[in-house]
Amino acid sequence: MGVPVIGCTCSVCTSVSSFNKRLRPSGLIRASLGSYLIDAGPDFRQQALKFKIENLRGVLLTHCHVDHIGGLDDLRALYFLQKKKKIPCLVSKESFEELSFRYHYLMHIFEFQVLENDFGKTVFEGIEVAYVSYFQAGMKVNGYKIGDLAYISDIRDYTEEEVMAPLMGVNTLVISAVRTDPTHVHFGIEEATTFSRKLGAKKTYFTHIAHELDYEKTNALLPSDIKLSFDGLQIPIKI
Repeated sequence: MGVPVIGCTCSVCTSVSSFNKRLRPSGLIRASLGSYLIDAGPDFRQQALKFKIENLRGVLLTHCHVDHIGGLDDLRALYFLQKKKKIPCLVSKESFEELSFRYHYLMHIFEFQVLENDFGKTVFEGIEVAYVSYFQAGMKVNGYKIGDLAYISDIRDYTEEEVMAPLMGVNTLVISAVRTDPTHVHFGIEEATTFSRKLGAKKTYFTHIAHELDYEKTNALLPSDIKLSFDGLQIPIKI
């Protein structure tokens, strides 16, 4: 829901720390070929203005919950800036079908590359992308490995052998951990930490963080190689 949460007066929502001000989770990969966006949530317009996103080489979508696709309308601004050049978008078959229904009026601004399988590798706009699939409350979600980075959001139900094997040994893991305890649709901190340890990630950043987690207090309890992420966090990766 973002932090502060509407109507909440808890210590995190009323905190003056910039680390406790959280827009909806997303990622931007800046590479020599261009910029690649992972998810476009309802805050995309604000994020694009704040972090000066003026063009995109492509968009990778994890799934079709609103907190991950609610900002697709705002990509029209980039479509016009790029002289109506279609924006490449990497999606699963299930996500493509959902988007075709929800955003039927917007489909003309995208050029979709649809993943044919649940697991595998593909080349998307000049970069190699490994992808895995899992489910959250019945909705199919894709996780991505790009270079030495793995981006795994909204994970709950998965097959360990199929999901973890392609990700083993990543240098940096970004993974959702919504609060201390797990929910029926999200990892908690302990589960996300276990996932990281099994992968052997050298650095792990938790994303999709709810208002129950204070940035400074939570980080003080985490291992040195695992931290909460924050808006504007920059991580060097190799592609």
